[in-house]
Amino acid sequence: MTRKVDVAIVGAGTAGLSALSEVRKATENFVLINDGAYGTTCARVGCMPSKALIQVANDYHRRHSLDKIGVHGADALSINIPKVLEYVRSLRDSFVAGVIKRVEEVGEKSIPGYAQFVEPTVLKIDNTTIHAKRVILAAGSTPFVPEAWFDFYHRIFTTDTLFELRDLPAKIGVIGMGVVGTELGQALRRLGIDITGVHRGEFIAGLTDPKVNKEAINALSEEMPLWMGPEAELKQATNELVIVSGKQMKRITMVLASMGRRPVLARVGRIEKHKALQLENLGVELDDRGLPKFDPTTMQVDDLPVFIAGDVNAERPILHEAADEGRIAGFNAMQEQPRCFVRRTPLHIVFSDPNIAVVGKSFAQLQGRDFSTGEVSFVDQGRSRIMKKNKGLLRIYADTKSGELLGAEMIAPGGEHLAHLLAWAIQQKLTALEALQMPFYHPVIEEGVRTALRELGKKTAKSRPPFELALCDESVVDSLY
Repeated sequence: MTRKVDVAIVGAGTAGLSALSEVRKATENFVLINDGAYGTTCARVGCMPSKALIQVANDYHRRHSLDKIGVHGADALSINIPKVLEYVRSLRDSFVAGVIKRVEEVGEKSIPGYAQFVEPTVLKIDNTTIHAKRVILAAGSTPFVPEAWFDFYHRIFTTDTLFELRDLPAKIGVIGMGVVGTELGQALRRLGIDITGVHRGEFIAGLTDPKVNKEAINALSEEMPLWMGPEAELKQATNELVIVSGKQMKRITMVLASMGRRPVLARVGRIEKHKALQLENLGVELDDRGLPKFDPTTMQVDDLPVFIAGDVNAERPILHEAADEGRIAGFNAMQEQPRCFVRRTPLHIVFSDPNIAVVGKSFAQLQGRDFSTGEVSFVDQGRSRIMKKNKGLLRIYADTKSGELLGAEMIAPGGEHLAHLLAWAIQQKLTALEALQMPFYHPVIEEGVRTALRELGKKTAKSRPPFELALCDESVVDSLY
């Protein structure tokens, strides 16, 4: 069977559906191709069910601090893990239902199956061949599991399978303390599971600032052991696994593999060549991951009528970025010439407690540039102490000469909100002084931002630090604070 369409969209996740919303503004002659379960990674196995689990874990964990403030009896609370997982699935299913409804409305234009490129604009799905004027590749990503671990697969789970479990094992090794490992490792520990975190390398949760990273490691280490540095190995034991990292060893029941996600370039598992996307048939150079080069401002691959969006391009594997990329790809697929779009300020949030976030330029990205840093510890910050969440560190970076805000890294109470404020300020190209002239209420966590900005103001001012209140004639008053 052969079908001719204006646009073929490969993948019905966040990027694919965002692209579809733009494509349908110009044409109804399209197909939406998807392999596997519908529902988007975020709604089905990612950000939404994980946040539901984290919320339950944090609510239960709070019992440890209630006695100190005069609320007694919390030690009688107990947790029913199967009921927790059932609740998470029910909430997850409600989010997924809305996504599935959008796909069902497409009707016969939705094609289940795995697409392969025959040519840049020719796709084959089983016995169907699609000839398209434009192709949008939004095939998504899948959790990475080393091939050497396939023999232990019955004792390994990922975010793709975690939320289908009816109960949780007693001892879990969390291998990889990136975003997923940090969030879920802490949450599972707070649910009462014996957790050991293992991480190859020095930096966790996407951080690059050594001082912030140290605070993050210290905070997590208060709740569970973290083995940093050597790569993890798995060995079979009677009815268990043994996890080995350097000189450290522990018996565990199961492993949460959280070593990142990989672009879906082929079916999951032991891949045969005929099951791959066959991107080599695009006729352009592929990198060592098997991906083509593309323009992140247009999402176009080389000069082909092919656009790549979302996790599959491994550029910014976060939901709001995938949605933006899908819209850009969908818009440009309907243009004679692709248009260039300004990308939003990078915003990366880890929903640990305290939150971890990287905003704008990271510490590592600023190396070699003349920048100054303002910081604040939340240990003695007023609102943080009242909330009994007084731990963490915020570091804000600004251009030394101009004072323009460039980025920030943090582990902070309410960090998800602080990160948004700073992202907006960075995108508006505000200086430290201009940000200081914004209102700050008392007592709020945001006052910590003001403290860090004041330090930046002193470091980036050409003479004395400026007065924070603006004069009506827009002139600047010097002040010693």
